[in-house]
Amino acid sequence: MPDPAASAELPSKTKAQLHSVLPTPDRLDSHPDYSGKGITIAYLDSGFFPHPDLVEPSDRILAFFDVSGSGDFLDRTRNPEFWHWHGSQTSVVAAGNGTLSGGVYRSLAPDSNLVLVQVGHNGKIRDELIAAGIRWVIEHREQYNIRVLNISVGGWEESSHGSFEESDISQAAEEAVGAGLVVVAAAGNDGSAPTAPANAPSVLTVGGFITQDLSKMENLELYNSNFGFTMDLVVKPEVIAPAAFVAAPILPNTVVQARTDFLLEVLELEDEQLPDKVRALPQEFNMPADLGEKPTEEIRATLQKWLRRDKVVAKGYQHVDGTSFAAPIVSSVVAQMLEANPDLSPAAVRQILMSTADRVRHASVLRQGCGVVNARRAVEEASRVWTPTQISELRPPRVDGDRLSFIYVNPLADSVHLVGDVNAWSLTTHPMEQILDGLWRIDIEAPTVGRYRYKFLIDGNTWVEDPANLFKQPNIYGGFDSILTIA
Repeated sequence: MPDPAASAELPSKTKAQLHSVLPTPDRLDSHPDYSGKGITIAYLDSGFFPHPDLVEPSDRILAFFDVSGSGDFLDRTRNPEFWHWHGSQTSVVAAGNGTLSGGVYRSLAPDSNLVLVQVGHNGKIRDELIAAGIRWVIEHREQYNIRVLNISVGGWEESSHGSFEESDISQAAEEAVGAGLVVVAAAGNDGSAPTAPANAPSVLTVGGFITQDLSKMENLELYNSNFGFTMDLVVKPEVIAPAAFVAAPILPNTVVQARTDFLLEVLELEDEQLPDKVRALPQEFNMPADLGEKPTEEIRATLQKWLRRDKVVAKGYQHVDGTSFAAPIVSSVVAQMLEANPDLSPAAVRQILMSTADRVRHASVLRQGCGVVNARRAVEEASRVWTPTQISELRPPRVDGDRLSFIYVNPLADSVHLVGDVNAWSLTTHPMEQILDGLWRIDIEAPTVGRYRYKFLIDGNTWVEDPANLFKQPNIYGGFDSILTIA
């Protein structure tokens, strides 16, 4: 993976050369008026640590539950275990307020509350623990006002690699969506097909991209996310988000924290002070024992190399990569959306995120889904008045007797046409009727048994797939067609 953040300059004698990583709100140009206030996000992960960005100045962790029964607990005074890193970083990426960075490396939802659910036993994650963790969240959703469930772990068993109907994890995820939770899952990082829970049809599966500067979308580089058709012919992911050069915390009370703090301090010293200070390197830092005997330039170069190895972006922070971090970024966007409009259903959130995303024209549509999540546009759309009828009517096409009905919600459209195999792709013969403000519907004679492609044409110039229909396939124009199967 390229490292555009690494400095090309020679090591400075007065200042450490750190990786340059944009804070996520700046990278995504997020909406400045929303912070996830009043929204609780639940996190399933291998373990957690109560990082200052979550508990200062006030503790926003409402609950911690260890599904494995190992007796793990949250304690800021203890030394974190290796399995506490992943969940601590994913939760801070979504909900951290940047306390240790003076607010610089804050998340998009720094005022959101958290419920932390540990689904690992001494770092080992088992499928049954993930499923049990999801169901624990469902059971306690009203108690803690949980609206979003972030899952940055995945199943390992054979059942997790097949149909979602065969996986207890994916079944539990579908139950969570049915209970009113927006479930966001990491796609995975090896370029294969998504597995549970990312293969569940109703789950928002998040892939990733690498590029920091989104002002030049033509240069955007995709991450090696899992993607493609699931066993149930659902295309994943739905959207993509930053999966590289994401600022995340270095865990307190760890060797990595002590080493990086030491390196940052030593690099500020004058040349004559360097050798003696470096000779006092603690053994647990695992750095060269004879470093203090080297020339000053070599000492500085070595210290800089170790800072780069630890991926340090600022004191207490490093950059991380993986869809494990793309998912919580999307979860934080969802928290902003629900703060703007608490009445939104999971289906409405899904439609808004997918319809406001920016598709990368030069990249594979299968790898990106609807494209790069547009945080500001999604929140702006969420803040519009969505009536209860609009929200409740979001559904895929439905056959009733000999009639087939389509529903589409778009309050900004002046006209909507159904176009597809059912009308030989005519642009004008099937106008949809606006039965309520922004709620469009058309009923047609149900076609014979078969498989049909279709899209909606908005205002005569914008093509969109049906966001309420989970089934689609790529077309020759670089987009997707929605797929309707009449049995």
